[in-house]
Amino acid sequence: MAAVLVGAPATAAPLAPVPLPLGEEVWPQEHQEAPGDQLSVTVADSGVAGADGTYRLTCRPVGGTHQQARAACDRLAELAAGARDPFAPVGRDTLCTLQYGGPATARVRGTWQGRSVDAAFDRKNGCEISRWRTLEPVLPHAAG
Repeated sequence: MAAVLVGAPATAAPLAPVPLPLGEEVWPQEHQEAPGDQLSVTVADSGVAGADGTYRLTCRPVGGTHQQARAACDRLAELAAGARDPFAPVGRDTLCTLQYGGPATARVRGTWQGRSVDAAFDRKNGCEISRWRTLEPVLPHAAG
């Protein structure tokens, strides 16, 4: 049974989609089954022994020089299943808490889910700390 709004014209346009919270980008469905993710992960100033440097991470199949390749690929698969782009920057109008998570920085480049990735990460405010944590263990658990 279709709902009818009293007083609404029969040709009313469909409702617009509900917007996502700022900073969350939906990952297009057509990219979710692309084979062979290949990423280069560069980490600096993490405060974790052995975590700084540049690592290669491949998923489907799992490989590369990343210290936690299996766990990192599992996390990326989990994020893909949730249709969120973990590499999207924080939205311009997003209000972030003023907290400092340490000097750690990271850069992720390559291909994920059939799309080119070039994303920078730091821990300079609450939004960026959250964004970093979303990608753990692709990015190391940073001291800070």
